[in-house]
Amino acid sequence: MKIGLLSDTHSFLHPRVFKHFEHCHEIWHAGDIGQPEILKQLQDFKPLRAVYGNIDGGVIRKSCPAHQRFEVEGFRVWITHIGGYPPGYNKEVKKELLQMKTDIFICGHSHLLKIQRDPKLSDMLYINPGAAGKQGFHKVLTLVRFDLKDGSCQNMQVIELGKRGELEQL
Repeated sequence: MKIGLLSDTHSFLHPRVFKHFEHCHEIWHAGDIGQPEILKQLQDFKPLRAVYGNIDGGVIRKSCPAHQRFEVEGFRVWITHIGGYPPGYNKEVKKELLQMKTDIFICGHSHLLKIQRDPKLSDMLYINPGAAGKQGFHKVLTLVRFDLKDGSCQNMQVIELGKRGELEQL
């Protein structure tokens, strides 16, 4: 199963997202979607699993939960917007991570791309795809794409969409 992962679009969806995710089976969005039109474009394109973020208004909050917990291809996945990062998870997230076995933990919010294993949590895979939108302090818009196959996460790719300052014309 091919997954396209993004976060923090903040009402901007780069047109190349569709090219980079064209062969994905699902798209996962880790919050701060922005406008409902972004959510609709992604839903019309591919099956979407999304959570709302702290900037998202009522329409998105009615369409997306704060947390997505699900199992896919034998992996227990948890997506939320504000989660922290290893080992500095936020207090509520850390408590749940210690109680519930999670294979892949995904969050956004920080706009900082980070992919790593957490040996203190059974080698759980932590992914923050950075930010795909134009708002924030990040310098480069990023996406992540990977495969879930044969019980492993494979072909992890970081995709750079360009520098934020160069995107003003889009």
